[in-house]
Amino acid sequence: MYDPRRSKLLLSTLLLPLILVLILLSSTTPLKKSPKTAEFPHLHIHQHLKTAHSACEGTLYPQLCVSTLLSLPDLSKKSVKEFVSETINRTIHEVRTSSAKCSRIRYKFKKLEQHEKVGLSDCLELLDSTVVELRRALSDLSPNKSASKHYHDLQTLLSGAMTNQYTCLDGFAYSKGKVRRAIQRSLVNISRHVSNSLAMLKKIPGINATEPEVFPEYGNVKQGFPTWVSSRDRKLLEASVNTTTFDLIVAKDGTGNFTTISEAVAAAPNSSDTRFVIYIKAGAYFENVEVERKKRLLMFIGDGIGKTIVKASRNVVDGWTTFRSATVAVVGNGFIAKGITFENAAGPSKHQAVALRSGSDLSAFYQCSFVAYQDTLYVHSLRQFYRDCDIYGTIDFVFGNAAVVFQNCNLYARKPNVNQRNIFTAQGREDPNQNTGISLQNCKIAAAADLIPVKSSFKTFLGRPWKEYSRTVIMHSYIDDAVDPAGWLEWNGTFALETLYYGEYMNRGPGSNTSARVTWPGYRVINSSVEASQFTVGAFILGQDWLNSSGIPYFLNLS
Repeated sequence: MYDPRRSKLLLSTLLLPLILVLILLSSTTPLKKSPKTAEFPHLHIHQHLKTAHSACEGTLYPQLCVSTLLSLPDLSKKSVKEFVSETINRTIHEVRTSSAKCSRIRYKFKKLEQHEKVGLSDCLELLDSTVVELRRALSDLSPNKSASKHYHDLQTLLSGAMTNQYTCLDGFAYSKGKVRRAIQRSLVNISRHVSNSLAMLKKIPGINATEPEVFPEYGNVKQGFPTWVSSRDRKLLEASVNTTTFDLIVAKDGTGNFTTISEAVAAAPNSSDTRFVIYIKAGAYFENVEVERKKRLLMFIGDGIGKTIVKASRNVVDGWTTFRSATVAVVGNGFIAKGITFENAAGPSKHQAVALRSGSDLSAFYQCSFVAYQDTLYVHSLRQFYRDCDIYGTIDFVFGNAAVVFQNCNLYARKPNVNQRNIFTAQGREDPNQNTGISLQNCKIAAAADLIPVKSSFKTFLGRPWKEYSRTVIMHSYIDDAVDPAGWLEWNGTFALETLYYGEYMNRGPGSNTSARVTWPGYRVINSSVEASQFTVGAFILGQDWLNSSGIPYFLNLS
């Protein structure tokens, strides 16, 4: 499969004359330069080229970067911050063009497969999300704001915008390819623009890009939670159900405001600035639930794991994309859930079948469980936190490209189908400048009850690299003997083995022995507490800025 990230060629000398001619021909405004520059316009052009090449140094796609910047007027007068803003503006235009193209394809191709119809719907939603994230980034880059103070937010937003493009393309993995071919070029171009923006971001004055940055965006922790969980939200999560005030109640027996969760979500206010709490009474709710972007600061509270259950069975075999197979999908920012089981009951033979997908920035899950087989928990993008949760699955059952920390969670490998292997994680970081990854801290990694009697018949691994810069760290965790001594599994031959970042730090249990681990260039046994601390809630997801409001307990650093 073609991988656009491998293209790192500088601007071809064969194209330079053409670019210079185009610049001269397109110039309609007289140059207000010194007499020397006016007399020798090639000096002006040379300065533009020099400025563009300097700004684009270190990007993965310098040819695209230079050609984009050369189209800007008064290039030599602009700052790096303006370069990034202009590139993002150009990207938004291309996103809208791609969105229109996806809409046209739905009507142009008369006989689309089910996967392709669903995939196009995914793409339209993902492209809309991309526009929202890029606009938020532009806001943080506005003249009246300090880009250095918003650096981690900018990294998160651009990382999420890039992830959306690859998610769109992944939706056509099971189709015959005509739709993918029709949209791939524009989506790859969008992702390259975002990649270049991420690289240029580091050059903005005031940003210290030389300091270690493994997961800096996750943030600090206070009283066991990232600080982006507010004190009010933390109290909500720590309080018992009997002492909590709810905005809406869902009950199957009719004793609440609604009998389905989807009805309650629809009734919740749009674009709320305050927490809106929905209590879901004990019972099994057979429905697919979507928390859209406009449903901000929503909170689900159930009666506990195994008591309040949301259950469905969408899967890729029956024509759904992995993205759309989720029993519960959350996009509205600031989402929080406590005491709920999210389940996809499609079974191991149906392949990808997601229990929960989160693309909600600053989302948190406390005392919840996620139950499925392949692709159980889709930590799609942006910043997420999981505390005291149970996750059950078989293949790649924690996957995605969020910046996500799991604390005090239990990951259980289930009995797979014959000839299948269990893989706990499949992290999907596509670009070295994305601030994403999976961090497991003080967790339990073990065999589930159905696998224990037969675990010698199935190989089980900690993770494998779904994308080229896959990044996963396991710290202070218990690893049982179900895990193969090699620890980690290749995705496809030597793919990503040099560019991934997989680390283990001070783990325990019979499966934690690292003496027979893989010897890939990207794997390491972490011996430094300084390096390990970069993967904590404090340093990884800026948790102190948002978890304090959630009421979920967390610890900030390594202990």
